[in-house]
Amino acid sequence: MSRRCLLAVIVALALTLPLLAAPHSTAVFKRLQSLAGDWEGKDEHGMAVKTTFKVLISDTAVMEMISPSGMEEMMTVYSVDGDGISLVHYCPTNNQPHMRVVPSSDDVRELSFDFIDAGNLPSPNAGHQHHLVFRFDDADHITETWTWRSNGKDTPMVFHLARTK
Repeated sequence: MSRRCLLAVIVALALTLPLLAAPHSTAVFKRLQSLAGDWEGKDEHGMAVKTTFKVLISDTAVMEMISPSGMEEMMTVYSVDGDGISLVHYCPTNNQPHMRVVPSSDDVRELSFDFIDAGNLPSPNAGHQHHLVFRFDDADHITETWTWRSNGKDTPMVFHLARTK
């Protein structure tokens, strides 16, 4: 194979690989869209939690409004971001963590969102949501494990949720 042909193959692969990865984010985002409706459950301490998912903006965003017992309501907005899915979490502490995950297949059972940055975060030591593991248990059950980080210490909050309508 000539160098010119080899270079053409390499360029073609470089241009094609992002296109092959993008469908994973699209397929997984459709799973997030399928969660539209109301959900109820309990946290790891047995306290009630409610959440609602709503598909918005010409099907380009999924908004979640979650209300754990004893806490103020929080909002998270999920959207496709190239080969990944991004979220922005709006927290009662008045900061807005941005997290992202790149799904490894169309049929993942779990999404592990990693912290990218945050709006209105005075310092990395200030309390903020730092990680989210979102698990699709089945069509009517999900588990969300949020990790709160403050002064370098991580505290998980686990929500087990079931679809109510």
